[in-house]
Amino acid sequence: MEFIIITGLSGAGKSNAMRIMEDIGYYCVDNIPPVLIPTFYSLCEKSTDKHLKKVAIVTDIRGGDVFDALFDALNKLKSNNNNYKILYLDAKDEVILRRYKETRRKHPLADIYHGSTSDAVSFERGLLETVRNRADYIIDTSFLSPSQLKERISALFLGDSSFGLVVNCMSFGFKYGTPSEADIIFDVRCLPNPFYIPELKNFTGLDKNVYDYVMKWDQTKGFLERLISLIEYMLPLYCDEGKSQLMIAIGCTGGKHRSVATAQYLYEYLIKKGYRASVHHRDIRRT
Repeated sequence: MEFIIITGLSGAGKSNAMRIMEDIGYYCVDNIPPVLIPTFYSLCEKSTDKHLKKVAIVTDIRGGDVFDALFDALNKLKSNNNNYKILYLDAKDEVILRRYKETRRKHPLADIYHGSTSDAVSFERGLLETVRNRADYIIDTSFLSPSQLKERISALFLGDSSFGLVVNCMSFGFKYGTPSEADIIFDVRCLPNPFYIPELKNFTGLDKNVYDYVMKWDQTKGFLERLISLIEYMLPLYCDEGKSQLMIAIGCTGGKHRSVATAQYLYEYLIKKGYRASVHHRDIRRT
């Protein structure tokens, strides 16, 4: 049985994630009290209903004080040798604040802080830090559209689950901040920059003219040779450790040219090698 626990910050997109999980064939339950998770797991495990063999549940701060029971529930699942994965949805504070302002919804903890959404978000982030550290998958939704979130989740849960590690390749621009969910970050600002070539400036690393420009230099070839060697050495170690997701982030200044081409190269290499991999170009459409 596949049993996915979806949790994370209020406003980070857990409801969207649940709908996506439902779309890709999971039986979903929203806002389940943590104390009931072990019982629900047992019922699903014993059931002969095939629909209950792929289950996703959402549990979060809406449960109030009962959310403290999540740690006890996770420990109980572990002691019973129950297999489960945690999908944690995260987002930057300013993004969450903007989302609440746009939707005019109230944060579940806002009343405790006399209506201050900012204080509520800060408190919730600290409260959930331990859960985040235990998560198998972390997705920062700050810059993801609904379709991009669906791509990320589908890549995680529609692949061959017999091969545990999913490698996510992300390009990004340092000027917009480093991705919080990254396990490894590589800086390719040392490579020749197509931005300064007038006929290439308005294209991206997904366009052949820019991709070929980035790849033609000895600096790039040397970097990629060493990058691949390092990745080939590290991935089996992560697999042996039992890690479920590895986020490799590659950054350049604006996240449109060098990082995009390099992340795309790495993704295509991993696919050819038989790894479960996905690629996401976080800042490619920014101006």
